[in-house]
Amino acid sequence: MSPIASIRAGAAVPRPPTSADRRTVPFPSASGGSVPRLRLVDQDREVCAISRSTVQAAIEVLAGTRPAQQLARRLDGRCLAALQHRAALTRRVASGTSPTAGRLHRNPAVRSVRASRVSEDVYEASAVVSDELRVRAVALRLERSRLVWRVTVLEIG
Repeated sequence: MSPIASIRAGAAVPRPPTSADRRTVPFPSASGGSVPRLRLVDQDREVCAISRSTVQAAIEVLAGTRPAQQLARRLDGRCLAALQHRAALTRRVASGTSPTAGRLHRNPAVRSVRASRVSEDVYEASAVVSDELRVRAVALRLERSRLVWRVTVLEIG
């Protein structure tokens, strides 16, 4: 037996997903025969992942380490304009004489994200973000349009 075969033989075999692990819906078939079942994406997890990455990117925009245009596909126009305005104000404060102003939004990390379903196509989420100086709360509202989730409200505390 080769060393690679013995490693493979000793590896844990992943367990196949059970019906309790996934939600399924019938998929219509054109032939009308037996219908295979497809797994639905867990929307709560998807929304939390989108919220986490959007909040992280928004805080990086405020820190000046990411251009705001990178969020143009995720944020609607009003949210993007408000974020750009706040980033400009943050840069103006950071160039001032305050000793802590230059350290605003340094090393941000999203600590937790919670999402709540409002309707079929609307979620509201909250996130906790910590940086060097303080911990912030972020609230956002996500709405699905054309199978894409977009942030329509973004409030950074």
